[in-house]
Amino acid sequence: MKMIMAIVHDEDAFHILDLLIEKGIGVTKLASTGGFLKAGFTTLISGVDEDRVQEVISVIEQKCKSRKYVTSVNSAHMNMRDGYAPHPVEITIGGATIFVLNVEEFKKV
Repeated sequence: MKMIMAIVHDEDAFHILDLLIEKGIGVTKLASTGGFLKAGFTTLISGVDEDRVQEVISVIEQKCKSRKYVTSVNSAHMNMRDGYAPHPVEITIGGATIFVLNVEEFKKV
């Protein structure tokens, strides 16, 4: 048995959940927040037999997409006495971070 933990963008989470549930794969949804942009993310946790791991990963890959995001950051060479000099930076967010972990024992009570 394997445990899959996937951190996905909030906008993608429900599409993934719908498809996993349709395939009979149980999943738990947890709200989470990214550290860099403090954006809304969802952590999905699923325990599956080893032969279904690739199926779950394929669903996540199919439903997750990257997005361009513009944020303001302080210029690294400026300090506070020189003033606040934010400038826009375009970054790509989205997709998924997926962890596949071995499960020694699984019990459902």
